[in-house]
Amino acid sequence: MTLATWVTLSRLLAIPLLFVWLQEPTAQSRWLALSVFLLAAGTDWLDGYIARRFDQITELGKFLDPLVDKLLVLAPLLICVQWQRIPAWAVFLLLARELIVAGWRVSPTMTAVPGANFWGKLKTVVQIAAVALLLAPAPPAWARVATVMFGASVILTLFSGAIYLVGTQSPADE
Repeated sequence: MTLATWVTLSRLLAIPLLFVWLQEPTAQSRWLALSVFLLAAGTDWLDGYIARRFDQITELGKFLDPLVDKLLVLAPLLICVQWQRIPAWAVFLLLARELIVAGWRVSPTMTAVPGANFWGKLKTVVQIAAVALLLAPAPPAWARVATVMFGASVILTLFSGAIYLVGTQSPADE
């Protein structure tokens, strides 16, 4: 495995910490969880940089990177559902999109795993911002901003999924 792939896998270490710190949320535990979440999210940029800079782009990396991103984002969103900050149906839509795209990527008719497009990358950035706002122990006025950002992330997630599926035809479709 390449260094870029190891950096990708390191993001998984943040998930248990998020669940532990956010189970009984205090302002301090939420700040800790937010810090770890943002640090882990930052490694998404780092592994991509390493992969491109040192020619470590692999099919495994193109598969694992978005999968680990999804797990890192969905874990705190599930906690936010438990806190009743966001609706479960919206998280279901995010999960459904991610499962459909992941299934499409590993379809037997695909000869190579396609990388993320601009819309997928934008979706990830907006999701990370939404999660950060939802986790932050901010004043109540910021709750509306967090909710709007989360709504935008749901819309962008569905849009980017549709663009990805329409724009990525398997060889059997051609």
